[in-house]
Amino acid sequence: MGAAQLVAWFLALAAAAGAAVSAAGARPSEVALGALFTYDSTIGRAARLAIELAVDDVNADGTVLAGTKLSLKSRDTNCSAFLGTVEAFQLMEENVVAVIGPQSSGIGHVISHVANELHVPLLSFAATDPALAALEYPYFLRTTISDYFQMNAVASIVDYYQWKRVTAIYVDDDYGRGGVSALGDALATKRAIISYKAAIPPNSNADVISDVLVRANMMESRVMVVHVNPDTGKRIFSAANKLQMVASGYVWIVTDWLAAVLDSSASRDLKDMSHIQGLIVLRQHTPESDAKNKFISKWNTMARNRSVTSGLNSYGFYAYDSVWTVARAIDQFLDSGQQINFSTDPRLHDSNGNTLRLSTLKIFDGGEQMLQQLLLTNFTGVTGPVQFGSDRNLVRPAYDILNVGGSGSRLIGYWSNHSGLSIAAPEILYQKPPNTSAQQLYNVLWPGDSTTMPRGWVFRNNGQALRVGVPNKASFKDLVSSRGPGNVTGYCIDVFNTAIKLLPYPVPVQFVTIGDGTKNPSYIGIVSMVAANTLDAAVGDFAIVRNGTAISEYTQPYVEAGLVIVAPVKQTPPSAWAFLKPFTLEMWCVTGALFILVGVVVWLLEHRINEDFRGSPRRQVITIIWFSFSTMFTAHKNILSALGRFVLIIWLFVVLIINSSYTASLTSILTVQQLDTGITGLDSLIASSLPIGYQNGKFTKKYLIQELNIPESRLVALNTIQEYADALNRGPNYGGVAVIVDEKPYIDIFLSYYCNFRIVGQQFTREGWGFAFQRDSPLAADMSTAILQLSESGQLQRIHDEWFTRRGCASDDESQVGATRLGVGSFSGLFLMCALICIFALVVFFIRICWQYNQYSSSEAAREPSAADADAIQRRPSGCSFKELLQFVDKKEEEIRRKMKRRSSDKDNQAAGSSGALSVTSAY
Repeated sequence: MGAAQLVAWFLALAAAAGAAVSAAGARPSEVALGALFTYDSTIGRAARLAIELAVDDVNADGTVLAGTKLSLKSRDTNCSAFLGTVEAFQLMEENVVAVIGPQSSGIGHVISHVANELHVPLLSFAATDPALAALEYPYFLRTTISDYFQMNAVASIVDYYQWKRVTAIYVDDDYGRGGVSALGDALATKRAIISYKAAIPPNSNADVISDVLVRANMMESRVMVVHVNPDTGKRIFSAANKLQMVASGYVWIVTDWLAAVLDSSASRDLKDMSHIQGLIVLRQHTPESDAKNKFISKWNTMARNRSVTSGLNSYGFYAYDSVWTVARAIDQFLDSGQQINFSTDPRLHDSNGNTLRLSTLKIFDGGEQMLQQLLLTNFTGVTGPVQFGSDRNLVRPAYDILNVGGSGSRLIGYWSNHSGLSIAAPEILYQKPPNTSAQQLYNVLWPGDSTTMPRGWVFRNNGQALRVGVPNKASFKDLVSSRGPGNVTGYCIDVFNTAIKLLPYPVPVQFVTIGDGTKNPSYIGIVSMVAANTLDAAVGDFAIVRNGTAISEYTQPYVEAGLVIVAPVKQTPPSAWAFLKPFTLEMWCVTGALFILVGVVVWLLEHRINEDFRGSPRRQVITIIWFSFSTMFTAHKNILSALGRFVLIIWLFVVLIINSSYTASLTSILTVQQLDTGITGLDSLIASSLPIGYQNGKFTKKYLIQELNIPESRLVALNTIQEYADALNRGPNYGGVAVIVDEKPYIDIFLSYYCNFRIVGQQFTREGWGFAFQRDSPLAADMSTAILQLSESGQLQRIHDEWFTRRGCASDDESQVGATRLGVGSFSGLFLMCALICIFALVVFFIRICWQYNQYSSSEAAREPSAADADAIQRRPSGCSFKELLQFVDKKEEEIRRKMKRRSSDKDNQAAGSSGALSVTSAY
């Protein structure tokens, strides 16, 4: 090959490569976009024009998809899941890069699986089922607000008006079930529930809808949340109006389908506006903007040109922005150098004779990249900011809250995921920190033209009397007693009747007695009947305990209660030796010994310096005894030594404590009664093995066994006050009980009849009595408020005084029960301290004596002895004797000091004389 040929070959090769690169980077002239919705529907009519307008605007805009035309391929789902699925397959055959739709959540669930296989993103402007956000549907992207947020808005409204139960009326399909499931979760965060779910089959006629509403109307909730499609919704309110359910006392909260109907229909066309007066309606919030107003003007012009009679609704705004979202994503997709190619799936092939043409379905090769570009969308459309969060939902979800009245509706507030309910627009609140504490709405005109907020519930079965269970007891008739069917009296009944009269609405009551009156019924059994809906409430002396609160709801306590121990006592007979009883024999002996000890110690400390402690041995013994015991009555001022005063101060403190304790103990012994059993409180009760009585039917038995670990064999069930007294009087040795454990109100009544029993120890539980209602019953909260009102007004106390005017025993002070004698153990620390002080003083004293004696002996030895002294020294044995030490101790300290001083002076004079003699000798 020649050089010229080689150069030509390279040039051809370079030209071919350049052509290939140019072809690879060229934008397609047209891109197919699919649309899937129901043409002839409230949402579809608005969306159809909006989608077409958006496609025209995109194609006319040179900044987006420059050089590429967006081609729209629409299919009508005809409000049918089956036909919609078929149309979706046909739409996929046309090699669309994305689909605007579907409109229906049901179709969305089906064709999302197709989109997953073909990698074609779905952008739905109307399928609001929260379940479509699952990871199972990666190619489904919602371009409107999920019902998850709408149901949170409904829950916020329910909580704002303090309703606790709602009835959910919904169409029984994916859309309805998904919304109601989200509603239940949202209400749970507000401590509210869906008390009844009224499911309506799709495409139901008026008769079926009426049957569903009749059943819902038999429930107690009057807060109706309606989550259906527009066609079913119209029939619902027509039937509800005939059943007089859109009247005073009812609350209707309707999701955004009704707002779409109202916005799409001119007021003159709404012939049935009277059926929906007073409703609260939600609508997706779209902020005001120039782009929104311009779009509305263009949509209205197109609608007039096409003779479209329905109006624009919020779904039309989201459909318009959906097209722009896809257009921007395609633009970014092509700018990144990607190509729009489709490939066949070898798994999709037509069998012999198969006319489904599955082989025509092709996979969008760039579907994954297109989906990523869609998720990165960030622009401002006619609905406001269009951007997807980490949960693939639109950011800044918000709703308008409307109140239907007259020939239209008025705005009463907003809800946003940022700040909850407010009267300020969400776009303003999003510029501020979140604040969900200041919830606010404007006043509402409720059904029946009422401005008074409905309480939100009635009694079931349209006013059937409240079934109130009352225990028919064998004892304590002052609390609850039955005189025949429905005829009950007692303190608890009076409190209930008085409280229920304070409610702002009438409550018919039917009392149902439980028990035969010969034995107390099980109280937890009655509460279980309330939980099982056999009864609506339980009224009586019901303690608010853990087992009960787990299955029912109690009111505010109207009586304070708690477990106490009652035991028999005996009066102490008069005794001539009662003054010795405060102290035990051991205590008396130790106290007397300590008195003598202190007397001896003080005598030793004062003997050498105080004339009052000197004299004959007999006089000194008397002085010791007199001084010791006289300190009980007087403080001696003639103590001269510092150590003596120190010991005396400590001893006087000890005497003060002993005197006070003796006086208190003697007073107690002379006035109190003594326990027969020796049980003085909870600790001794647990430690003993004596039988314990309790009231049959109450929670006491379970508490003693489970909480205090007392064997069941020790427990004896009792029913009446007489059984209480008989069992205590017989005692454990004669088939009775040692003590009875019961709630204090019962014991107070019991002790008002029997004065030979007393409460011992302290109350060891804290609870109260309340009325039991079914869980989440609104009556429980209202009755609690009424009970508080009775308490604050003093009427609760007056009812108590009317029933319990019987005077009790002369004294029921539990501190006067079971006085005990004081032993050494009570004062061991005090006595030990006093003994140590005495020992310390003696040690110091003897050290000082030894030192003085040593000084005295030294001075005596240094003195020049006389002839007589020398003879005495020769006769005295070497060393000092104990007798001499005692003689030294017996001498007065003043005399010792005087002798030592005189000896010192003599020694000095002698030294001076010796010095003079030496001087004279030196002179000679």
